[in-house]
Amino acid sequence: MDKIEPTPEHQWLHQFVGEWTGTGSMPAGAAGEGNDCPPWTVEETVRSIGGLWIQAEGRGKGPDGSPSLTQLTLGYDRKKQRIVGTWLGSMMDYLWVYEGELDAAGKVLTLHTEGPDCIGTRPTARYREVIELRGANERSFSSHVQGDDGQWKLLMECRYQRKT
Repeated sequence: MDKIEPTPEHQWLHQFVGEWTGTGSMPAGAAGEGNDCPPWTVEETVRSIGGLWIQAEGRGKGPDGSPSLTQLTLGYDRKKQRIVGTWLGSMMDYLWVYEGELDAAGKVLTLHTEGPDCIGTRPTARYREVIELRGANERSFSSHVQGDDGQWKLLMECRYQRKT
């Protein structure tokens, strides 16, 4: 097999490689009526896999204080011409599969997926995850779900600072 050279999209993803600390929050009622979630912190290590993929391992505590572990893997699929990836967490049994794109300015990655409906009564819902670069040492992540009315609702957001 021929060696695959990283594209600009692969290189863009590698801006995340390193150690990060994040602070997350959910708007009141986002987890359902009466299920407000207190703010949380997460430690994250992002590694390169062969210059073509990144893998982000998040470590924190769930709302009940139990340890949580998450894994995000992202890369660029040349055939699809899309960013692709997966996310899994120790707090659920669903594997999230993403496809997405960068904005023209190269600052915002929008990922699209479908998964269990966490706010309604449908079996599944559409989700949009947005990762925004806010400088070399700061980024944000937000997750949105599309409601029955077609409107996007913010579920959670997290701001990350690179450790120095």
